[in-house]
Amino acid sequence: MTEVTIERFAAAKADGAVVVDVREPSEYVQGHVPGAQLVPLATVPEHAGALPTGRPVYVVCASGNRSLRATQYLRGAGVDAYSVRGGTQAWVAAGKPVMTGPHAGA
Repeated sequence: MTEVTIERFAAAKADGAVVVDVREPSEYVQGHVPGAQLVPLATVPEHAGALPTGRPVYVVCASGNRSLRATQYLRGAGVDAYSVRGGTQAWVAAGKPVMTGPHAGA
């Protein structure tokens, strides 16, 4: 299974999970999961080698479509990647915190 629920993602994030946001910079600055690293979808292949292979990586986008594509690529590159179902929209709908601006935050 390469897709996880918001609940599973929130639990993993609380435990310090690696989070990658594959949206465009203009989307990211408007609101993102705190701590998410911005890696736009088109740049995933060039950044894949910098991601950890020994622990899960959670991939988020706006609604879950781009993150599924990124997850498939990353899994092929040896990364234990999981797409967050519903993306940032589901995160916000669940009442989870959101950061704005260009920095990942905590």
